[in-house]
Amino acid sequence: MSNTHLKTIEQRLLWLSHWMIHNANHIRPKTDGIKIGGHQASSASMVSIMTALYFSALRPEDRVAVKPHASPVFHAMQYLMGNQTREKMENFRGFGGVQSYPSRTKDIDDVDFSTGSVGLGVGITALASLVQDFIKAKSWGAETELGRMVALVGDAEMDEGNIYEVLQEGWKNELRNTWWIIDYNRQSLDGIVREGLFERIEKIFEAFGWDVVKVKYGTLQRAAFLEPGGEKLRAWIDACPNAEYAALTYMGGEVWRQRLMDDLGDQGDVTALLERRSDVELADLMENLGGNCVETMAETFAAIDHDRPTCFLAYTIKGWGTPIAGHKDNHGGLMTKAQMAAWQKNMGVAEGQEWEPFAAVDDENGLKSFLSAVPFFAKGTRRYADTKLPVPPIAFATDRETSTQAAFGKILDEMSKGDSDLAARIMTTSPDVTGTTGLGAFVNRRKLFARESQKDAFIEHRIPSTAKWNFAPEGQHLELGIAEMNLFLLLGAAGLAHSLWGKRIIPIGTVYDPFVHRGLDALNYACYQDARFMIVGTPSGVTLAPEGGAHQSIGTSLTGMAQDGLASFEPAFADELAVIMEWAFDYMQRDGGGDPDERTWLRDETGGSVYLRLTTKPLEQPGKRADDDFRQGAIDGAYWLRKPGPNCEIVIAYQGAVANEAIEAAGRLSETHRDIGVLAVTSADRLNAGWTAAQRSRARGQRQATCHAEKLLLGLPGHCKILTVLDGHPATLSWLGAVAGHRTIPLGVEHFGQTGTIGDLYSHFGINRDAIVEEARKALPTGLEIAQSMRAAI
Repeated sequence: MSNTHLKTIEQRLLWLSHWMIHNANHIRPKTDGIKIGGHQASSASMVSIMTALYFSALRPEDRVAVKPHASPVFHAMQYLMGNQTREKMENFRGFGGVQSYPSRTKDIDDVDFSTGSVGLGVGITALASLVQDFIKAKSWGAETELGRMVALVGDAEMDEGNIYEVLQEGWKNELRNTWWIIDYNRQSLDGIVREGLFERIEKIFEAFGWDVVKVKYGTLQRAAFLEPGGEKLRAWIDACPNAEYAALTYMGGEVWRQRLMDDLGDQGDVTALLERRSDVELADLMENLGGNCVETMAETFAAIDHDRPTCFLAYTIKGWGTPIAGHKDNHGGLMTKAQMAAWQKNMGVAEGQEWEPFAAVDDENGLKSFLSAVPFFAKGTRRYADTKLPVPPIAFATDRETSTQAAFGKILDEMSKGDSDLAARIMTTSPDVTGTTGLGAFVNRRKLFARESQKDAFIEHRIPSTAKWNFAPEGQHLELGIAEMNLFLLLGAAGLAHSLWGKRIIPIGTVYDPFVHRGLDALNYACYQDARFMIVGTPSGVTLAPEGGAHQSIGTSLTGMAQDGLASFEPAFADELAVIMEWAFDYMQRDGGGDPDERTWLRDETGGSVYLRLTTKPLEQPGKRADDDFRQGAIDGAYWLRKPGPNCEIVIAYQGAVANEAIEAAGRLSETHRDIGVLAVTSADRLNAGWTAAQRSRARGQRQATCHAEKLLLGLPGHCKILTVLDGHPATLSWLGAVAGHRTIPLGVEHFGQTGTIGDLYSHFGINRDAIVEEARKALPTGLEIAQSMRAAI
């Protein structure tokens, strides 16, 4: 390792990252009239740490989540290594340019974990380490090289509660091979980090079995401490409040001297220590904290020779090495044009050479030779792939009443009995609701995962129990505590296994449906990274009647529609669920192009994750169905359970558990009205997405674009009304009337429920059969409406 080359790289990354931000804000033409931003100071405080980490400590099997505000340094590093283009650097934070925060899906360089929602990039590294252990323990993943999962953490990120949930989960699962490197610059967006906070944070890490390594002093400071008076200088540094240290840093060497002389100057040895240094040298000394010393950081990383989780507390100066170092407003602040011009001269970068990767480098050939041998970059970009796993046929008997939750558990149980490659790659997980969300049978058969075998004490003592909690390396269930953020972070990490380790996992997570929203930030984060997983929200809605309003979901059906990267379904019947799951296991593995399928105008070849909204309410099943319209409709989002006749006056469109209410209501209405249609909606999400996509395509000149929803409603008379109903927010289906211009009567749940029977609550919210019949009869078209519709048709 060459400290000279590391120092050169550090200065190159410092310059390139800051020039990229400066160019975006002060040189590139503006169109919006707003500050573009880019966090120069937050980048500067990380540059020494990232230089030492990437260019001396890491190996290709290691993975890193870069703190969001250090994105410019990351992109500058990749540019230096030839993995990023100047065009995209010049377009930083512009359309098609390098992203504001590292993104696996939006950036072309080698991003391991997307960051941006602070704290989540930190937590996913620990859960990725658990996934790595899961893979390594299996016969199909035994050759996997274990890497360190590293998070570069802004100290203000440590306010995020999900980080501490992850610490606890890691302790439960004997976490290893995880580094968190905290950029302790003691400044956040709105102020200075509170004195003494990190003494408490250190204790938290230690309580959960982490090693804590303080990196407080750089080489210049450590050398000064050995001089006469050095221990007094060290004591002064340790006692100086965070805000005071930042202010003195901003004011510079002359003020440093005055303050130190005032506090320590009457002691001859300290005075001599100070007088041996110019103002510039004194400023360099006082700003030479451990995290801003590339040599110190490299030595610290190299000293770790174990796999215990380690937290590095690296003291830094926010804005280090720049004119805005230490200023309390520098989080979102930028160097002015004048400051940048002066700093450019100080950095030795000639005008016109600003974008040159090796500008101001004395030994360019030597540096290039050094870079070509850096281990981390030796294998090029590290985006792997794995072959698609064949999906075995999934069927379900429909000869008796059952719920979708029970059917889900039975389908997984049947799969667990087989020896398919797909079944071997399933990883189930749940936040302490395994038994109550349908996973029990699968876990009993396939065991829980642990690196070391652990027997179930109840089995050992022959105590009857339906749950057989055997822990073993071959186990396929990773049990979590009650923290939904951890659930989605784990699904995110496991859903990237094919790309991170070249070993595909089929992650399936279950959670009580209302608590999907407790982990919504992490769910969005997992989808943003294009992780592939199945999340099962069950039980859902007010159908979970006796549990009361706190456990009854209202808006999750809308969440399923709005969340990008997530195909949402709410089947009513077991055979629908079987069809959807068979499709979903294939869909989760797709990685095709983005061209729409002209049959539905959905971009199904891109693949994605899947959300199933299920219930515990048993329904009488419709009997054996094998027709193509049913099977394809269940996947595309809807099919006619009862096709409307030519004179149809009303269509009842339902989704999910209210199927029996809708079917019974249609039966009663048909006693007095002919041609009533019943539309079984299995996915408002896919139905709506196809409709909006077809409209966009028609607007672009593709007049033939016709979506599944339009085909279904084609031919309905203009006077026909559509009554929609589901155990969820009525807006989920209320848009159906806009597809072909039919008046819609949306029924659903808009307010918190309460404890009661399903019948009580369905009646209270007006989604039972009586309410459906009543609303339908009120909505039936008048003779005038029918006549007008007929004239319009002619």
